Amino acid sequence: MKKFVQNEFESAFAEWLGVTRAFAFWKGRVALYAVLKAMGISEGDEVAVPGYTCVANITPIHYLGAIPKYVDILPDTYNMNPRALEEAITSRTKAIIAQHTYGIPADLDEIIRISKKHGVPVLEDCCLALGTRLNGKRVGSFTAASYFSFQWSKTIRIGLGGMLAINDRSLVDKIEALRNQSMFSPGMLESTLLSAQMLAYGLLYRPSTAMFLEDFFRFLTNHGLVVGSYSLKEYDGSAPPHFLKGMNRVQGLIGRLRFREIDTVISHRRMLQTIYEEYLQKLNWPVLDDSVDSQTVLVRYPIRVKRKFQTLDDAYRDHIELGSWFDSPLHPRGTPLERYGYVNGTCPEAEQAAREVVNLPLHMRITPKHAETIVKWLVENAVPANSAISMAGQSHQLRTYKLSQEWMHEIEDQV
Repeated sequence: MKKFVQNEFESAFAEWLGVTRAFAFWKGRVALYAVLKAMGISEGDEVAVPGYTCVANITPIHYLGAIPKYVDILPDTYNMNPRALEEAITSRTKAIIAQHTYGIPADLDEIIRISKKHGVPVLEDCCLALGTRLNGKRVGSFTAASYFSFQWSKTIRIGLGGMLAINDRSLVDKIEALRNQSMFSPGMLESTLLSAQMLAYGLLYRPSTAMFLEDFFRFLTNHGLVVGSYSLKEYDGSAPPHFLKGMNRVQGLIGRLRFREIDTVISHRRMLQTIYEEYLQKLNWPVLDDSVDSQTVLVRYPIRVKRKFQTLDDAYRDHIELGSWFDSPLHPRGTPLERYGYVNGTCPEAEQAAREVVNLPLHMRITPKHAETIVKWLVENAVPANSAISMAGQSHQLRTYKLSQEWMHEIEDQV
């Protein structure tokens, strides 16, 4: 039996987050699989999840024979609606996944209250929320366990990689036992390929080439030519061989180096968020409001638009970096929803968001000038989805601005 020893990246991460222990894995979804397995989630159990997420959040549940129970979202925060959550819980519900969508903190006070009432543990999905604080405390440290991702599009990028944070001592022992008994080390070929991809990404990626490179990388992944975030084998209903895999040495070293710059990364993202919002407000577009006692660190800045997919096509044509996720209740678009138990109409707010939300980049290669160019392109080529915004009228996290007569004329011309 191989014994996995805590590495420097894990130790630094646990100290920074303020949790008992952190465990590094090959991918974020592997971290989720490990903690669900350690919690004893098995055949027929239900796991409550937001109906506005990535299918990578669902496959680990599927591999264990458990059933995802989809919960609709609030239209302003894109996070799980606590009222819908309480209605969804049954005697078979064994876990709740509270996703902090885009980096916006979920309503943990209500979700934890509901979890205690029904005796169901909460896992925080922090894959999009590294660095976000709520009531002065970092998300990921509120519950017994949380998980993070360091994939290409995340706040800290090491190509692939995930981290599991644990606050429960008994759960720490179970994860350690699971790793030592069942976890595999990445093979030499995939480790070498991933290192080469990280080098190529650093050399080739530019804001003007981002959407083309994503398409090209997706093509290579589908043909098995690179180590991708997804593999076709992941969607056949059972865990691929060697799925429970740890982080390799290069990932750990790069992760530790990049993590030392976390304060700089957070400051950069919040600076770009401010720039986006200043431009958007001047043009009377709605912006997110950080009026709750939180300090959000967004992975991308969400904006609702009409004709979303046409807008994305136009951005691709004009070499403007726009993100599309989530473009399905189970991102990406084209995911066979029925395979994962999602029935159209289950989460209407989530489905509406999937039809409307694009997102703006906040990563380190976006300069203030890039941010200005992106917003100017957006307001010249897209129309805000005001019908969707009006649904959030009672929310305290989205403030809207009445469109001027001049802007209304521009919209009419574009429509």
